Amino acid sequence: MNELKQIERSKSTTGKMITFSFPRFGSSLVLGIEGLALFTLYSYAYGVHPFLAAFAQAMGYLAIAAAQFSLGWVSDAKYTRWGRRKPYVLVFAPLLGISFIFLLLPGLVLPDMQDKNALFMWMLVWDILFRISYAVTTPYQAWMAEQFEVNERPKVSQFQNTFNWIGNGLMAIVTMVILTQVFAKITAEPNVIPTEFLIITLLFGIIVTASFLLAIFLIPTEPKYEIKTNLIESLKIIVKNKNYMRVVLMQGISGFAWAIATTLMLKYTLVVLALGTMDYLIVAIFLLLGIFGFLYIWRKLIEKKGKKQVLLYIFLFAVITFPITLLGLIPMDSYLILGIFFILVIALTLAGWFLFPYIMYADLAEDDEKRTGDLKAGIYIGFPSIILNIFQAVGLLVIGLITSLPDITVGPSTYSIGLVIWGPICSVILLVSYFYTKKYVTLDFDWEKTE
Repeated sequence: MNELKQIERSKSTTGKMITFSFPRFGSSLVLGIEGLALFTLYSYAYGVHPFLAAFAQAMGYLAIAAAQFSLGWVSDAKYTRWGRRKPYVLVFAPLLGISFIFLLLPGLVLPDMQDKNALFMWMLVWDILFRISYAVTTPYQAWMAEQFEVNERPKVSQFQNTFNWIGNGLMAIVTMVILTQVFAKITAEPNVIPTEFLIITLLFGIIVTASFLLAIFLIPTEPKYEIKTNLIESLKIIVKNKNYMRVVLMQGISGFAWAIATTLMLKYTLVVLALGTMDYLIVAIFLLLGIFGFLYIWRKLIEKKGKKQVLLYIFLFAVITFPITLLGLIPMDSYLILGIFFILVIALTLAGWFLFPYIMYADLAEDDEKRTGDLKAGIYIGFPSIILNIFQAVGLLVIGLITSLPDITVGPSTYSIGLVIWGPICSVILLVSYFYTKKYVTLDFDWEKTE
C-alpha cells in the first residue's frame, strides 16, 4: 500500500464544514450579480447592443475555462508550507473583489458613459479579469476531496449551497428591489453613479475577498502527500476515465441551459413581467425561502435515492416547467402570481442542480484515487472548466442572438420575442441531458457503501 492510500481523512466537525462553506456566500454575491444583472446593466441601462454585451460575457467564460484548468493543475503540482490550495486563494481572492468593483462601476474611470464602444471594451476586459480571478474557486473546491470523507460531502455541499443561496437571496433582493431602480437612474443619467449602487458594489467586493481569506486562515492545512504523476500523465488518466468524461459532457450540455436561465431570469421579470417594486420584494423572498427549503429536500432525497436518480428528477422537472416563460405572451393585469410561480420553478431546479458539481468531482477524484493511488483533486476540479465554459460561452452567444430577435407587443409592453421563448429552448436542452445521463453516467459508486 503506497503513501497516499495510508492517508486518512478524519471526521469533520460541523464547525469545520461551515467554515469551509462560508466563502460561497461571498462568491455567490459577486457571481450572482455578474450572471444575473451584468447583461441587463450594460444592455438595458447603458445601452450596449445585446449581442456585444453577450459576447463580452462569453469571452469571460472562455477565459475562466483556461484559468480554472491552470489553477487546478498548478495547485496539484507543488506542496508548500501552506499546503497545495491556500497560496492561490490568498492571491486570487483580492483580485476577484477588485475586478468585480471595476466591472460594475465603469463610471469610476470612463469619462463619457455615452460612448458605447468604450463601455463594450470596458465590459470585455474587466469581465475577462473577473472570470480569471473567479478561478480561485478551483483550488478552493479541490480542497473538499482532501478535507472531507465521501459521506460528509453531501452535507458540506448543502452548507455550501446554503451560503450560496443566502448570498444569492441577498443578491436577488438587492437586484430586484434596488438595482431595478438603479438601472432606471443610470438610463436617465449614465454619467452619475447612484450612491446606493456604489456602496453595494464596494461592500460586495470586500465581502468576497474577506470570506475566502477567513477560511484559509481558520482551516488547517491538509496533510502532505505525493502526487506521482505529472500533468501529461494526469491528463491521460482522466481522459481515459470514460465515466468522468461523460459526467463532464453531461454538465456541459445541461450547463448550456442553466447559463441561459440564470442570465435571462432577471430581464424576464424586469421586461416581460414588468413587476412593481413591492412585487420584486415578494418574488425575491419566495426565491430565498424556496431555495433554502429545496436544498434540504434535494439533499435528503440524495441520501435516500442516490445521486443519479435525484439528478434525473431535477432534469425532468425543469423540462416540464421551463416553458412557463411562454405565459408572458398572455396579457394580464398583474403578473405577480406568474412571477412567484416562475421564481419557485427556478429556485427548485437550481437548488437541486447546484448541489451536484461540488459532490460529483470530489467523488470522481476519490474514485480515481481508489484505482490509481493518486489524489489529483485539483486537475479533476479544473479540467471540466475547459468544456463547461465553452458550452456556457455558446449559451451566452445564443442569448445575444435570441434577445436580438424582432420585438413583439403584449399589452403595454414591447420586447424581443427571445425573452419568452428561452424557456422551451432550455427544456429541449435538458431533455437531451436527461436521456444522456440516464444511459451513460455513473454517479453512485460501490465503495461508498463501505465508507
